Amino acid sequence: MGRSSKDKRDVYYRLAKEGGWRARSAFKLLQINEEFDLFTNVNRVVDLCAAPGSWSQVLSRKLIEERDQKNAVKIVAVDLQAMAPLPGVIQIQGDITKVSTANEIISHFEGEPADLVVCDGAPDVTGLHDIDEYIQGQLLLAAFNITSHVLKKGGNFVAKIFRGKDVNLLYSQMKLFFTDVTVCKPRSSRNSSIEAFIVCLNYFPPEGYIPTMANPLLNQDLDYSSLEGINCMLTPFLACGDLNSYDSDMTYPLELEDGNDYIQLPPTQAPIKPPYETACELKKKNKIQEEGLSVNILT
Repeated sequence: MGRSSKDKRDVYYRLAKEGGWRARSAFKLLQINEEFDLFTNVNRVVDLCAAPGSWSQVLSRKLIEERDQKNAVKIVAVDLQAMAPLPGVIQIQGDITKVSTANEIISHFEGEPADLVVCDGAPDVTGLHDIDEYIQGQLLLAAFNITSHVLKKGGNFVAKIFRGKDVNLLYSQMKLFFTDVTVCKPRSSRNSSIEAFIVCLNYFPPEGYIPTMANPLLNQDLDYSSLEGINCMLTPFLACGDLNSYDSDMTYPLELEDGNDYIQLPPTQAPIKPPYETACELKKKNKIQEEGLSVNILT
């Protein structure tokens, strides 16, 4: 959500600020919901890797504000980083790989399991696709592990995935626990990005399955050619979002409506404590290039 020239051309970036969304990723969840109707009869939701909170913001607006059911709906947002407050959203600053975090989530639901778990988390990408896809796959499995502790039978799970050589293996792993699994690409997700979202519907774990936080590593030695019959499954892929809506890879004029000048808006919610905070402060005071100055900008 920075103020570069590319951001000004990104129509979803501009629409997010005009709509008061914290990030353009809000449109991704909105478009996934339009396709899969995730929010119907949902009262308990968990948002994993929630910061800066755009998906929690969507959940708050759709489930609380539009329904006017403040007391009936509970939304729990989990992230290692602090997040600015949102109406009706309970925040947990914790690790999704810890059983204690799962127990804390359930405590906020008064012992009841969640109806829906979403996760828009992603690692800091390196640009090396094989590494990025592998790390994202591990994050997806970690998100599922905690989901298996808190999601009710028949509940739904949505998470970010990077499309790559292991996508069929990840699909097959999710298919063991959900009756309907689809990989979708929202219209607001750039075509140039390997990002997609795996939508897992109707949680139905195998009989005798005991949830665990042990992270099942992706099997790099799997020989796909040896799979036959029902075990040889192809991942269904769905593009969601109205084809008449904006294309996230196109450049649009700043004046979307005739006769109205474009007004540059600040971010809806600035980062609370970004890692580059020290560097920004030094730059304002023209001290970042002073001779002999040594600063660790990660502290």
